[in-house]
Amino acid sequence: MSSEGSLTATPADRPYLAHLGDRLAAVEPGRAVAVTPYLREVVDEFRPPDDEVPAGFRVELSERGGEAVFDLVRDISRGRDGSPRPTPLIFSVDSANPYEIAPFADFVGNLTCNPGIVYDLFLNDPAANVDDAFGSLEEVLEEIGRILGPGADISVELHNPFEPDFAKVLEEVQRYEAIVSKHRLVVKVPHTGPVNADNVGQLLDGDGRLDRRYDQGRTGDYLRGHNLALRLHEAGYRVNFTLMFEPHQIALALQARPYFINAFVRHRHKATQTFRGLLAAYETSEDRAFVEQLRSTMIAGDYLSGADSDADLLHVLEKARAFLHDRLPEDGSADGLDGAREALRWLQTVNLPDTRLIVCSMDGPLNYPDLMAMLTEPEFIGMHDKVVVTAEPAYLARWTSSPHVVAYQRRFMRAARHVNEPPP
Repeated sequence: MSSEGSLTATPADRPYLAHLGDRLAAVEPGRAVAVTPYLREVVDEFRPPDDEVPAGFRVELSERGGEAVFDLVRDISRGRDGSPRPTPLIFSVDSANPYEIAPFADFVGNLTCNPGIVYDLFLNDPAANVDDAFGSLEEVLEEIGRILGPGADISVELHNPFEPDFAKVLEEVQRYEAIVSKHRLVVKVPHTGPVNADNVGQLLDGDGRLDRRYDQGRTGDYLRGHNLALRLHEAGYRVNFTLMFEPHQIALALQARPYFINAFVRHRHKATQTFRGLLAAYETSEDRAFVEQLRSTMIAGDYLSGADSDADLLHVLEKARAFLHDRLPEDGSADGLDGAREALRWLQTVNLPDTRLIVCSMDGPLNYPDLMAMLTEPEFIGMHDKVVVTAEPAYLARWTSSPHVVAYQRRFMRAARHVNEPPP
């Protein structure tokens, strides 16, 4: 058994050895011990108690030229002092609202936000941003970092993924890095599809409809997000590659070496249910009004473009049936998690040991319990360390409760109120 005093270390390293505690016992007495510059940097930035390393980091010991060298590795599966979190499954919140994030601070390993979450759901919402306490994204990120501490990653989405000058993209990323630290920052890069710098303005004017379908883009446009994600990875940043709604998006997205990939749940599930319902109604009645409604629904959901308002109804039927081709079972019992299942199957095969799947965009009474059930299926029970479950704080929090909680609290509180009452 070794102690700090029985080991040989430089005066500069000794203050950092104090943070390693019992881990020093793994080193034989009298040996030379060192810490890496990265360990020093992390400890200096987050300043944990003297006998701890910051949450969100794993301690690793290696040999270097006869020295025992201690290092830290970023690992959100680790809680306080590098101890494993209670479950390999990581929880996350989709929010930029510090008031909603605070109750989750000790229970999540990640937070994700995008411009819609930051501005629409918080900064520009007087009910959320009480008394206009926060005036900018920078102020919000600073407070989120303070609340969550070092143990949680913070995924911040690029405001303009169509910026042609990569140096300017890096400038934006570096602003976020300066606020939340490079150790916690994950750069959120979206798939771009057929949208490019020339037509993105169509999304901002009028009805916001693009003049081309999602499958009528140019090759370079489709791969804009992929190339941007890969360049950021090569520049040393962890990337959350987002906007994955279909299983067929996964394999090519993984080529960009992302730290996070995503499976959006509710959009695909709702489309499946709506398309099947309208097709069944048409096939039963042969009333073209159902196909016209289907066309409007597909335009509203960007399955068809703004230029397809007069699209031939036979073409609409063909497109809708193509979307339903791989969505089984047809009896409507599907839980809508086939995209998440396919993503996890890909993660079983990849050469990316640190990549995790974020299952996101859930709502309603079934998405979350169905997901929890899916993760106990034999195929996925051993993959919990590859999964991050994220949702808005209010949605995630609701699953802590049950009707029986109220019933039992009624009984307990009625019993307890008599404790301090005088006898009759």
